[in-house]
Amino acid sequence: MTGPADESSGQQQQQLHVAIFPWLAFGHLLPCHELAERLASRGQRVSFVSTPRILARLRPVAPAAASLLDFVALPFPRVDGLPEGVEATSDVPAGMAELHREALDRLAPAFSAFLDAADASGNKVDWVLLDSFHASIADVAHEHKVPCILNMPYSAASSIDYGVPDPKDLDNPLTPAVIRRFVQTFEKCKLIAYRSSFEVEPESMPLLAKIFGKPVIPVGVLPPLAAADAAHDGDASLSWLDEQPSKSVVFVGFGSEYPMTLRQLHEIAAGLELAGTRFLWALKRPGGVAPEEDLLPPGFEERTRGRGSVVTGWVPQTSILGHAAVGAFMMHSGWGSTIEGLQYGQPMVMMPVLGDHLSTSRVMHERKIGVRVHKEKGDEAFLGDNIARAIRAVMVDEESKGIYAANAKKMQEIVEDEKCHHRYIDDFIQCLRAHKN
Repeated sequence: MTGPADESSGQQQQQLHVAIFPWLAFGHLLPCHELAERLASRGQRVSFVSTPRILARLRPVAPAAASLLDFVALPFPRVDGLPEGVEATSDVPAGMAELHREALDRLAPAFSAFLDAADASGNKVDWVLLDSFHASIADVAHEHKVPCILNMPYSAASSIDYGVPDPKDLDNPLTPAVIRRFVQTFEKCKLIAYRSSFEVEPESMPLLAKIFGKPVIPVGVLPPLAAADAAHDGDASLSWLDEQPSKSVVFVGFGSEYPMTLRQLHEIAAGLELAGTRFLWALKRPGGVAPEEDLLPPGFEERTRGRGSVVTGWVPQTSILGHAAVGAFMMHSGWGSTIEGLQYGQPMVMMPVLGDHLSTSRVMHERKIGVRVHKEKGDEAFLGDNIARAIRAVMVDEESKGIYAANAKKMQEIVEDEKCHHRYIDDFIQCLRAHKN
């Protein structure tokens, strides 16, 4: 990132102080971290608020942003029944999500103290950017007369499909508690900050202001900082990819919070085996599966030896997606993973389950950037035959794979346009100034 002077030269008296407090899920935290860094690199003061264990897991800040970006650690409250040390949603045991949200509510007094301290030091917070789960934090900001911005780290298509949640809608897949939080937070927000752009979602973005009834400000897609492969020298997955032919490997990665089951793992294994392509599978043990239980079907690794690699534990996903050997990305269609796939021009094999993932995958499928795996009616799992068929369409069939690769390449050129990213951030800053009072 470059040029803090570009935006701030001669305007230091107008420097804003933005507090960014994301939901405690990495799909929200990481793009907010990127936004914080970009705002600071454009001359704005930013306080990134979270909990100690989460802040310790974030990557170091780029030098251009370091002097204006502060990290504010609020101690994570104890809640009876929630294991000690659990802060990120990916660490929350099954059935304890509401306890985790209760802990978030208990951060309100500490956040209030932070706002008071900032005011007393002469660095009054001008805006608070927060997530839809943060009703109690929005209340605190309102009490301090600090306007709020609602962070929307989803595809614009998902808001077109679902709109603003209605507590009276009994068919909504969200729980009543989550809907209530969204509505309470939304009502106290003056602006909507959307992680998208008119270039990436030209059909959906123009419709958002009417849906929300409030100004919707796109901040760009906020692609993650390109990972330097040198930072992962010796990584086993990258070493394995080094030995594979160009564009021959499908990378399989479903993020940290995909509702995976043992049966679905076995169907994925069947699909990879049937497809016959090379694969690198970042495998995570599903919740509720005993540590001693085998995750893969008997003999799977022996039958696919030489063309497949299964890796448990952390992998450098952006470095993998950028590797010359990778030719497709099999994933859940979370917006963050989708943007990473587009950033590296990877066609996608998509297995969505959650609401906004369904919307994102629909758009990517319609635009022939990837294939959404067909799901049999009444079946909770994607079946191996259908998974194999989708992989082969993207990786093997000469005619179709060329179409998917070309469309993914076009999207890569859009996502890689750094001037476009700077323009969205500068426009966002100007909107914050215009709406400040």
